[in-house]
Amino acid sequence: MTESNEAARRAYWADQMQAGYELIQRILTMEVRECGEGFASIPDAAQVAGVEMLFSETKIAGELDRIYFMRESLVKDVIAVGRAMNDRGWILKIEDGYRTLEMQGTLVRKPELFDAILRKCIWEFGGIPPVELVFRRALVLIANIPKIGTHMSGSAIDISVFRRNDGSEVWRGNPYLEMSERTPMRSPFVEPEALQNRLEIMGMLEAQGFIHFPFEFWHYNQGDAMGNILTGRTEPARFGPVHWDPQTNRVTAVTDPLSPLNPLPRFEAEIAAALERARIREGTI
Repeated sequence: MTESNEAARRAYWADQMQAGYELIQRILTMEVRECGEGFASIPDAAQVAGVEMLFSETKIAGELDRIYFMRESLVKDVIAVGRAMNDRGWILKIEDGYRTLEMQGTLVRKPELFDAILRKCIWEFGGIPPVELVFRRALVLIANIPKIGTHMSGSAIDISVFRRNDGSEVWRGNPYLEMSERTPMRSPFVEPEALQNRLEIMGMLEAQGFIHFPFEFWHYNQGDAMGNILTGRTEPARFGPVHWDPQTNRVTAVTDPLSPLNPLPRFEAEIAAALERARIREGTI
């Protein structure tokens, strides 16, 4: 990588992360009137509809299983996307669905993700960055506040796409959860074919009412504060962060949706732990 190219990548990363942070500030002030809609199973709906789909078998973080449920009215849209992809010769893979606050808070601290974000912040800052910078970048890439985390609203999915004929991934330039200047949907540092795949996939989801998160090529949502802002809707959002009871299928609005799941002191501790992991790996972070 040439010095000028690296400078361009660093500038793009910083610009995109700042734009993401500014979007978050707008989301935090967007009115939400929780509608109380329950959840439904995406795998069950796909089976009933005869749509071939895949679901990640990995843990989200630690020993926490992924939850492939989302708001009832949105499941039909996911199934419609899956059917369109089958017709295209593709298979929609759901990487993640609803997340509890515990799941989201733990994901922020997941070493593989936290270390990747910290490495980019060190690269951006030119040394060990202030904790506030890492906090801001994590807000954009791993929502650390309930109101901005649409998975906690049951209104978002993370996806990958595979081919039906040979099982290969429809390549979008990087794997799911890439954390770099290649992560934004329209990153200029992604190869043309990969960008074309991203945009074709995006079109198929947006045809069913989903909206893409501009700063992650795998994330889609609708009906929440972020979705309203990105689509220019001014009415209150229907879906906000909720606690979900699987036994009764009742949702309860999170009482303090603006409080960070991991406050700054926790971030300071996580940065220290990440730096220690880097030293143990005998490299620089």
